[in-house]
Amino acid sequence: MASKITRRLLPFLIIVAAILVVIVLVITRAGPDRSPSERLPALVDYQLIERETVRFEVPSQGNVSPRFATQITTEVSGRVAWMSPKLVAGGYFDAGEVMLRIEEFDYETALEEAKANVARAQASVAEERARGQVAESEWRSIQAGDIPELGLRRPQLASELANLQSAQARLAQAQRNLERTQVRAPFAGVLQSRNVNLGQFVSVNANVGTLFGTDIAEVRLPLTDFDLSILDIPVASEESFPGPRVRIRAEVAGRTYEWLGSLVRTEGVVDMGTRVTFGVVQIDDPYNRSGDVHPVPLTFGRYVRAFVEGIEMSDLVRLPRYAINSNNQVWVITDERILELRNIDVFRLDRDYAYVRDGLAEGERVMLTQLDTPLPGHRVRITDDIEPRDREIDTAQAQNRGDE
Repeated sequence: MASKITRRLLPFLIIVAAILVVIVLVITRAGPDRSPSERLPALVDYQLIERETVRFEVPSQGNVSPRFATQITTEVSGRVAWMSPKLVAGGYFDAGEVMLRIEEFDYETALEEAKANVARAQASVAEERARGQVAESEWRSIQAGDIPELGLRRPQLASELANLQSAQARLAQAQRNLERTQVRAPFAGVLQSRNVNLGQFVSVNANVGTLFGTDIAEVRLPLTDFDLSILDIPVASEESFPGPRVRIRAEVAGRTYEWLGSLVRTEGVVDMGTRVTFGVVQIDDPYNRSGDVHPVPLTFGRYVRAFVEGIEMSDLVRLPRYAINSNNQVWVITDERILELRNIDVFRLDRDYAYVRDGLAEGERVMLTQLDTPLPGHRVRITDDIEPRDREIDTAQAQNRGDE
């Protein structure tokens, strides 16, 4: 009987025991950690101030053009009898090379006629001299006193001498006209365009085409007054001075190439519209006609970027541009790791850097990290202050910010 009662009560006893165990565990459970987490000052990057000597480079841009460009014209009229195979747009000519030839027959005939006129005039001069000698002998034979000029036929001789000079001048003109039937390149160059064709009749001063000289290329660069202040520009009287070196950069067929030139002069006037002065850069042998001077030819008309080598200046601080705000101020980190807003004197800005002349001392720290709302007096940390435990906290805070 007792064993039956025990078996019936055993499940209830087990349930009661389990409830008691749960109650004990709940009562004795440790509560959550309510202590606030430690939050460290922001970790920032910085640059230690060091003064250095900087060689400046002035960026600019322009288009490549030939130093010499001329319209080739005819000096005589006639029918085009021959054209050089190079007389096409893009054809190269050496100095003095024949570009086309005008029909020569009429000019050869005029030359022969001029030669005959000279011979006739020479004969007339010889005849007048002989007559003068005969007349002088006759006058002296009769001893009639002073011989008059007309008696010696000197006026007639002078007239024949003038006719001879005129005939010789016409001969020289005929020779030049015959030579001018061959149109030659005045300098080494590339033909930009052609305006005549074979068999065409051309008159005097007919436009044959435009020739660009390939010995020297030029690039006009706009320069501000401040740019000129940091460039070593030669004066007009110093023709032997090479001028500052210039790197010319452009893209050709999807690749970037560089050419070297020199800033040889300025145009000497300020442009009324843009208020800039144009400097002229020269590049020798831009088409590599004398050898492989450049990696690829620098063709006329190409837009290029130029970087002019400037003067050196010492005692400057180079900072990234993003470290300076629009009011020319930077955040300085003191030895106590406190932020201080500092006014600085910026000498020049380029694409990536600012060059500071005054306002920063050697050994100071300039904050480079871009904080959201930095304020004077805020405390920060730098990498030199990091302890192993701090690294764990920084990592946890970064993760928390990422989760948020």
